[in-house]
Amino acid sequence: MPFEPGQSGNPGGRAKAKPFKEALMIEAKAAENGDACCARPGSLRWNARQLLEKGDVQAIKEIADRLDGKVPQAVVGDDEHDAINVVTRIERVIVHGGKE
Repeated sequence: MPFEPGQSGNPGGRAKAKPFKEALMIEAKAAENGDACCARPGSLRWNARQLLEKGDVQAIKEIADRLDGKVPQAVVGDDEHDAINVVTRIERVIVHGGKE
């Protein structure tokens, strides 16, 4: 496919790397197969395996949020208020203080 001016060669953008998720997936599969962790102590995979073995879901979630980024949350309102307020008018008021 020839290059088209004004079009991106990669419309989806660069794939977002999720190193902790990948480490968790590798170690979860290895643990499921009964394989020992072959990663060196202190590495991301080693830490992922330690958390999986402890079953510390909250720690896994916190680390994943910091390393891989939080999952985007939808912005929603309720029945009484809009989720997003749009400013439709900006007014400048000049107030003179002091003696006249």
